Amino acid sequence: MRDASYEFFKRLLSTPGPSGYERAAAEVWREEARKFADVRGDRMGNSLATIGAGGGPRVMLAGHVDEIGLMVTHIDDKGLIRFTGVGGWDPQVLVGQRVRLQTKTGEVVGVIGKKAIHVMEAEERKKVSEIKSLWIDIGAKDADEAKERVRVGDAGVLDQDLVEFPNGRIASRSVDNRMGAFVVLEALRLLSEEGNVNAEVVAVACVQEEIGLYGARGAAFGLDPHAAIAVDVTHATDTPGVSKNENGDHDLGSGPVIARASNLSPLVSDGLIAAAEAEEIPYTLQADSRSTGTDADAIQFQRAGIATGLVSCPNRYMHSPNEVVDLSDVENCARVIAAYIKGLDADADFVR
Repeated sequence: MRDASYEFFKRLLSTPGPSGYERAAAEVWREEARKFADVRGDRMGNSLATIGAGGGPRVMLAGHVDEIGLMVTHIDDKGLIRFTGVGGWDPQVLVGQRVRLQTKTGEVVGVIGKKAIHVMEAEERKKVSEIKSLWIDIGAKDADEAKERVRVGDAGVLDQDLVEFPNGRIASRSVDNRMGAFVVLEALRLLSEEGNVNAEVVAVACVQEEIGLYGARGAAFGLDPHAAIAVDVTHATDTPGVSKNENGDHDLGSGPVIARASNLSPLVSDGLIAAAEAEEIPYTLQADSRSTGTDADAIQFQRAGIATGLVSCPNRYMHSPNEVVDLSDVENCARVIAAYIKGLDADADFVR
């Protein structure tokens, strides 16, 4: 991965943007996109970057820019903050974490508290934590002080910095799915440097995926593309307890994961496979007999139907503040998408 792209990726990962509150992360994405594409937003908060306007076919690339997070629900008399999850959390991951709450006056740092093991009854120690039994401590002495700094409805993320591992691997929060938002823009950049691309290509940093695939629905309806490719993470299957029989064979470093699914277009899926093989990009296949659980599901049934494919990146420890990916997989996701679109004829037909 080129240095400038990697620096952008790191900025994108480090910027808070829980579902519904993606503005800061979206602006980082838009700032980068303005270097080579026409950029706009929409009323939902989606960010759209276009090259080749007026060309054909029109292809949408979708990666969601939101991440799972936390939302303030109540501030008690002691100034302790009760909260709920934004998106799907394993509550055990939250215990003892530091948080970054995004408020109207700036960022407020806190810690997630829980009754200490020393004062638990024997039976309590055997129980898993639930979010309703946790709280956020921002150091306030009482409710009035806490309410001066935080409001009900403020959202936040866990406070974890990116860690660089050996072998081109990183650990970070928000990989699900800033990785996808990065990939679609990186693919667009690669295509912008080509001189013979027929397609109009629109990269979209979608919002609100983690709470219902909402942003992609609005963006796809508005764009009405002939074809679309969603980009997301999938479970790496090279850690203990993850069944390859059920989830496929997707090690870190094994390349993009191209989905073949009942609700995806075989024309797009097969085209991505052919592009990977032509460019000698390593890849694995993933099968979904119904829906994929990604923005691809929301996109493919908009309007009269959109021919949709799905490219994923193997990811360890999904929905945690320490998701691990291999940078070569991330880079190759962008490469295979760019190669596929570059090969599309102006009159490409996705009817089947």
